[in-house]
Amino acid sequence: MLRRSLAAAAVGVGALVAGSTAGLAPATAAAPAVQSHTPRAKGFPAGSLAALADGVRLRVGAAINTDLLGTDATYTALAGSEFSTVTPENSMKWEVVEPQQGTYDWSGGDKLVAFAQAHNQLVRGHNLVWHSQLPKWLTPDGVTTTFTNDQVKAILKKHVIDEATHFKGKIWQWDVVNEAFNDDGTPRQDIWYKAWGGLGYIADAFRWAHQADSKALLFYNDYNIEYTGPKSNAEYAFIKGLKQSGVPIDGVGFQTHLDTQYGFPDLKNNLQRFADLGLKVAETEVDVRTFTKPAPDVNVPASGLAQAAQEAYWMKTLQACLAVRPCISYTAWGISDKNSWVPGVFAGEGAALLWDEGYQPKPQFTDLQDLLALSQDGRRHG
Repeated sequence: MLRRSLAAAAVGVGALVAGSTAGLAPATAAAPAVQSHTPRAKGFPAGSLAALADGVRLRVGAAINTDLLGTDATYTALAGSEFSTVTPENSMKWEVVEPQQGTYDWSGGDKLVAFAQAHNQLVRGHNLVWHSQLPKWLTPDGVTTTFTNDQVKAILKKHVIDEATHFKGKIWQWDVVNEAFNDDGTPRQDIWYKAWGGLGYIADAFRWAHQADSKALLFYNDYNIEYTGPKSNAEYAFIKGLKQSGVPIDGVGFQTHLDTQYGFPDLKNNLQRFADLGLKVAETEVDVRTFTKPAPDVNVPASGLAQAAQEAYWMKTLQACLAVRPCISYTAWGISDKNSWVPGVFAGEGAALLWDEGYQPKPQFTDLQDLLALSQDGRRHG
């Protein structure tokens, strides 16, 4: 029997949150689809997100803090039993893997890969090229560098090839380039853009990653492309050009960091239009923040309305993926509110994940279970 929240969400998120773009379709309205090119996930507990998603050829994952693996027993148990794919929250980012030039530290990434292999999980590598979390030797302030343009090009090439080679054969999807555009659709003028005099570094990075690991699926990943607007339109045109030029790009990742104070995006339409370019798509960093009570209750929704809106948004994010044939994975950016990045960045907001601070499953977790269970008979297997 379905929980009340599932039925309530189906009434329409527009009735819950002012400014929402559309009502929430009933769970059974999700169009049948095939999650093609998605390896089957076996051995997960019945009723887990991983097992339920496998029934519709979808991989469900979480971003993992590798420092908590083996040190927090409950976190470790959930990470290994509920998800069929894992993403390193930080342990594969450049500042971590090469803190001094030429000196690599693969320990965090290797730990996650070993954990995934022990739990029959696939790994999303995150990330190879980004403007943020770069080592101080490369850019002391995150904006400028003392290296020449030619040196920057050589450094980036070496980094992409070295990291992709180290993890060769162990990564299902790589976020090759992350967040290369501003919200107004203009290119982010970071050290990569400046060295190349444009966005040419993106095509180069995909070619280098493919050279190093030809079996990994290569993704471009970004936030706020869930909405149709200047940013998603600019990226659509750019990525269409990459495809037409023969650049080895396989997919686009939609981070899907959402906030209930804003209307729900036209996510399904944007997933579909990028998929129509012949690409796979994925929701890669899903969380849904809302207004919360004052400290110390920074992860307790401020009202029943806030909680209901969160549930509706979580449901709609998964429905969008289920309705788009090439959407091959759905990843939450974390497990528990106890470790979420949201309250530290967005004052007065939080409660963004599927488990609360005490690792108790929240209503939105059960909503996703219900939706995946309902989808079993409504979708074909690929």
